[in-house]
Amino acid sequence: MSKDEFEVPKRIESDALGEKEIPENAYYGINTVRAMENFSVSSFKVHPELIKAIAAIKKAAAITNFQLGLLAEEKVNPIVQACDEIMAGKFDEQFQLDALQGGAGTSTNMMVNEVIANRALEIMGHNRGEYHIIHPNDDVNKGQSTNDVYPTALRIAALKLLEPLTQSFANLQSALQEKEAEFAGIIKLGRTQLQDAVPITLGQEFGAYAEAISRDRWRLYKIEERLKQINLGGTAVGTGLNTPLQYIFKVCQNLRQITRLSLAHAENMIDITQNMDIFVEVSGLLKAAAVNLNKIASDLRLLSSGPGGGLGEIKLPKVQAGSSIMPGKVNPVICEMINQISIEVISSDQAITMAARDGQLELNAFGPLIAHKLLNSMEIMKNGVDIFIEKCIKGIEANSERCKKLLDDSLGIITALVPYFGYDKCSQLAYQALNSKKPLKKLIIEKGLLTEAELEEILNIEKMTKPGIVK
Repeated sequence: MSKDEFEVPKRIESDALGEKEIPENAYYGINTVRAMENFSVSSFKVHPELIKAIAAIKKAAAITNFQLGLLAEEKVNPIVQACDEIMAGKFDEQFQLDALQGGAGTSTNMMVNEVIANRALEIMGHNRGEYHIIHPNDDVNKGQSTNDVYPTALRIAALKLLEPLTQSFANLQSALQEKEAEFAGIIKLGRTQLQDAVPITLGQEFGAYAEAISRDRWRLYKIEERLKQINLGGTAVGTGLNTPLQYIFKVCQNLRQITRLSLAHAENMIDITQNMDIFVEVSGLLKAAAVNLNKIASDLRLLSSGPGGGLGEIKLPKVQAGSSIMPGKVNPVICEMINQISIEVISSDQAITMAARDGQLELNAFGPLIAHKLLNSMEIMKNGVDIFIEKCIKGIEANSERCKKLLDDSLGIITALVPYFGYDKCSQLAYQALNSKKPLKKLIIEKGLLTEAELEEILNIEKMTKPGIVK
């Protein structure tokens, strides 16, 4: 059997730069092939949510052009059907272009144009590549430019990912609040700078975590409104060249219906076309959320450290063996995953900031990097939070005996005596108890400073976890 019999049949497509062989079974075309040759630098592909958002835009544009008499009826229905199929994920394997690409997203936009055009041709009973019937630019991209399609698509994709992410944070908040209630009666030693401090309840610690996550949830929810301003219809630089005025407003209306998002036509499309600061803002909120997630995960690792040689005040769920050489060792792997997700999101924020900063004049060429970092940050954070809830937070148990022992052995309770003896006297008592290895209460009674009954009242542990001076 000859080598030729194994070769995939090809079709020939041409552009201003020459001709290229395209696999006959491919829905993409010459623009995509050139981009594949130029940008094969990583294993990262264009995010599927961005592809779906671009397909939604193409559908809205096709419908709008048809309504305005700019696109023939025999073309609009196949284009719309192709867009619907892409939005349903039917042709995901066709979108293999590297996420890191030059051209401000033009290659991604053209890849979607070509897949839609060739699928529409197929629906009509024609061969792929017969662009004189349906053309990727003249028909699918009619009334558009990458420069208004790509920023609009990125906003839509971000909005689509924000909703489930916000819900995941709501679920995390609820899970932490459940632990707050469950651990409300467990009094433990508080710590500042990893040194013994005054008593606190384990429930209060989890309540503080829940409050921090509540802020993240609210911030992410509120940012949605800022993403709903779109420049679709602005074409190349935001001026709307080559599009009728009716199209600019009508395409936004159609896109709202398709995406079910309350998108709004931007008053200044030039601004939306050239500036990407909104994505820096969104990324900044993701970074803030990552900071809180990292703090919680790190605290849980510390509180569960041991089991014999650490704090051991809580027990994390055991989800897998922890060592290839030390039998019985179980590591806080879910918390460590959250720590790494936090690092990824924070470092991505820096990349997004720099990419948005480096836009020039009427366009930012680095939208693909912003899209890649932003959408992936949202996706991994959402997935990570869901796992964090199910495999860590819900299964946390308190080690109440360990909490009590560490509290009883600590000098942190002496703070409650400051209103009676003053700071300096209490410092002396703390050092004397530490050096003599005598319990603090015994030392105070021996010195005749307070009676045992008075001391028990002042050093009531439960009262020490609430505001006020114990009398």
